Amino acid sequence: MNSLDAFAAAKLAELDAAGLRRRLTPALREDGVHILRDGRRLVSFSCNDYLNLSHHPAVKAAAKAAIETHGAGAGGSRLVTGNTPLLEELERRLARFKRLEAAIVFGSGYLANAGITPTLAGAGDLILVDELAHACLFAGTQLSPAKTLRFRHNDVAHARALFAAHRGGARHALLLTDGVFSMDGDLAPLAELAALCADHDAWLLSDDAHGLGVLADGRGSVAAAGSPPAPLQMGTLSKAIGGYGGYLCASAPVVDLMKTRARTFVYSTGLPPASAAAAIAALDVIESDPALTARPLKTARAFCAALGLAPAQSPIVPLVLGAPQAALEASRSLVEAGFLVTAIRPPTVPQGTARLRFAFTAGHGEDDVARLAQAVRALMRR
Repeated sequence: MNSLDAFAAAKLAELDAAGLRRRLTPALREDGVHILRDGRRLVSFSCNDYLNLSHHPAVKAAAKAAIETHGAGAGGSRLVTGNTPLLEELERRLARFKRLEAAIVFGSGYLANAGITPTLAGAGDLILVDELAHACLFAGTQLSPAKTLRFRHNDVAHARALFAAHRGGARHALLLTDGVFSMDGDLAPLAELAALCADHDAWLLSDDAHGLGVLADGRGSVAAAGSPPAPLQMGTLSKAIGGYGGYLCASAPVVDLMKTRARTFVYSTGLPPASAAAAIAALDVIESDPALTARPLKTARAFCAALGLAPAQSPIVPLVLGAPQAALEASRSLVEAGFLVTAIRPPTVPQGTARLRFAFTAGHGEDDVARLAQAVRALMRR
């Protein structure tokens, strides 16, 4: 075995021993709720397709029509040949929906966050980031030479203390947080963070990947907080929108700067036309059906009530079990009961907090939730 293969094999053995190795499992999502895995038909509570729009007839029809007109791919960077009219229409729709001046669409939410932060924060600047923020927000900080400090999760007082100690020596300051935290399902204190940023002339970026489509009639976590609009609101088209891609809504000057300097935009092929068309059709559904956008949170709260848990703040409900092997075993037990609930393990979550992560969608029926609660209750008795 050569040294490269030996290195990889040793790392994999370490991960196996710790219960942290990950493996891909072929899956066929039938309708946004049911999934075929390993020859079994399961009810999935692990999908971020919160409104089941990936299988909505209008969304699929829009994607098919876009392929017929524009082809399967964009053909190049948006600054070269890949800027289809569909992308410009999608950006107008996102900006209007978020009630901000302009928007820019990236290839994914990860690419958006990896590009936004280093475009705005450079040498001599300061970045504060919630310690439980999504990995792609941290990826953006790692690509910036700015000084980066973590503040304790949702701890405004700690962020204030960090600003007091470090803001004076920095040219510009940026504060990064999820609006809805993807592994805990709780909400950031966006109104308080917005006030803090105003006090220190800092720019607030809220990652609304898990808020768009499911909070405040679908408008997301900033609208749900009732706070002044965060000047930087990014998100993804791959959760409640049901497709793929990422975006930033901001002022026109900020968006224009991204178009000319965000490396993950400039040097990436444009989003496929089908994805853009599907996202526009999904926004049509979201804007026309507030009852649909309310359903995932309502269902999550019904599940919590059945188990005596604190009311859910979002469609995401964690059940922290501690050790990776405990989470894996609990996940396998739920498969036997007919449910897919994936075990979430470090480094996605902190050490000692491996968990089951339940994601509720508009398509989950009352019977599905009641049976799931019964199965989870049996797990909790062990």
